[in-house]
Parts: sequence; C-alpha cells; structure tokens
Amino acid sequence: MEVQGKIKMIGQTQTFGSNGFRKREVVVTTEEQYPQHIMVEFVQDKTDLLDSFQIGQPVKIGVNLRGREWVNPQGETKYFNSIQGWRIENLQAGAPAGNSAPPADQFEPAQDLNDEDYDDLPF
Repeated sequence: MEVQGKIKMIGQTQTFGSNGFRKREVVVTTEEQYPQHIMVEFVQDKTDLLDSFQIGQPVKIGVNLRGREWVNPQGETKYFNSIQGWRIENLQAGAPAGNSAPPADQFEPAQDLNDEDYDDLPF
C-alpha cells in the first residue's frame, strides 16, 4: 500500500526499552478533495530514511498496516492499529521517481523481428 502527499511534520527518533527499539513518526497531508493527515511510523533502521526529507516535500510512502491485541490489567482486551512505513520516495520535479527507465530514443532498434510471428493482441 502507498500513502502520497506533502510532509506536514517529521518527528525526532525516539528510543524505547533496554533493547533500544527506535521509532520516528512523519505526518503526510494527502492532496484530495478532503485532505487527510496520515501519521506513518518508521521503526528501527528505517528511521534513518527520513533524514533527507523536509517539511513541505511531496512524497510517496510504501506502508504496511499493523494491528495488535493488548489485555490491560483489568482483563479488558484492546486493539491497536498502526501504519508502518518501509520506503519513502521524493516526488518533487527533477527528483528521481519510481520509474527511472531511460527515454525510448536511447535504446537501439530491435534487429531480430519476424513478421510471421503470431500476434493475438486486439489492437
């Protein structure tokens, strides 16, 4: 899944527990009729991915939905969801995008074409 929009906020890296679990949050505002402010968390080594990004930058973030169950001391079961980022891509003009194929005029023409090959495409 992906979330696309402009960065509204980038948090500092937080460290939790004796094992050094790291988490960093970013808020992205979607650009649609009813903009949404989506908080995405990056964990462990993925927190460093946010270092080269700034507020206001348009980005596309690859995310996974996470859910967990927790039973409180009173025995009540609670459920929590989170959106966890694993990739972030700059969408500003001039920045490399996901499709970085060279222009078609940089390829050599094919030489081994056979006009007798069967073609079942409807167009």
